[in-house]
Amino acid sequence: MEELLNNKTFAVHAAAAAASVALGTAVTYPLDTLKVLLQVGSTAKRPLTAAGVLYRVRVLSGYSGLYNGVGWLSLGRTLGLGVRFGTYEILTAFYKDGREDDYLLLSEALIAGCASGTVESLVSSPFEMTKARAQVASASHIMAPSSIAEKSVVPPLVSRLLPRYSLDMTAMSKSISLLSTLTTRNGHISDSLKEYPWMMTGSGKPPPVSNVRTLPEIVSLEGWTALWRGYRSAIVRDSIFGGLFFSSWQFLHQAMINWKAVNMDPMPRYDSEVGPLSPVAVSLSAGVSAAFAAAVSHGFDTTRSRSQCTVLPKYLSLERKFLKWRKSGNRFEKLTGIHPADRNLLLNGIGLRMARSGLASSIIVGSYFFAINHLVSN
Repeated sequence: MEELLNNKTFAVHAAAAAASVALGTAVTYPLDTLKVLLQVGSTAKRPLTAAGVLYRVRVLSGYSGLYNGVGWLSLGRTLGLGVRFGTYEILTAFYKDGREDDYLLLSEALIAGCASGTVESLVSSPFEMTKARAQVASASHIMAPSSIAEKSVVPPLVSRLLPRYSLDMTAMSKSISLLSTLTTRNGHISDSLKEYPWMMTGSGKPPPVSNVRTLPEIVSLEGWTALWRGYRSAIVRDSIFGGLFFSSWQFLHQAMINWKAVNMDPMPRYDSEVGPLSPVAVSLSAGVSAAFAAAVSHGFDTTRSRSQCTVLPKYLSLERKFLKWRKSGNRFEKLTGIHPADRNLLLNGIGLRMARSGLASSIIVGSYFFAINHLVSN
């Protein structure tokens, strides 16, 4: 291990990979922001368009709002892609061990890709949560800072669960008016209701996503397990994406090798005798494979995005656990985490995700090979 860390070649490859991931993420991040907002903000009765979402972000946060949370995604993708490709290379090394040629079957690439996508999902999930919350905040109204008088009415429990949160007194007054017909000896019913965590917004509803967007706020109100919310749909999404991405990329890679070997005389016996492929062709094939994999797995990505942007306080999670709350939907929906109400929304933003995944993969692979060719040669 020490020899590996001291090897300059390893350092060059690691630096090139990190730089290529950062470049691909920065270029395509606005597409990801628009995609998430389309997935989260659309309803069956009120579908959104990319132009409408872009206008809302520009008015509320400016064009810089399209890059809210880019740091979290860059860090998460660097670790996630490292785990994905590392796991894939380790698994495929066992498949190719003992073969005269480093040939890999499509079924083997599919299995290795599914396994690598599953591992990647567990690593990148916390970063995706904070990234999605930051993206939604860019299209949300910025709350005005509360006055001293408003801060004084916030009970200690609410202030501990949601730092810097101001109680909505208008909603609280409406809730109190609903109980005005009840006879009670306690004249301070408003102060009593504030002590209950489900009245932290004044209306009995969880706080909006824009108020629970940073990592400390998420952990304080929803707990550490919230960072892996929707893990079922995430695992299905990433396993499908990884399997289809690597298998289709392997198919295109083999097709390009066969095409290059047609005009060679004599015909090469092994793929290694054909020589390296063009970096442009390799990057384009990676982009096509990623766009195809994104299209197939997009429904689970929509489910994951909507679950990440649903605030579920810890006390609600405990209630569901104690009451043995059962999820609605058929067996497939329960297994994959799809909510029945989202059936007609699963394809929202599919074009944006295909464009983002295809372009990002092309940039990452192309810039990586470009950097390696120049750095290693120097």
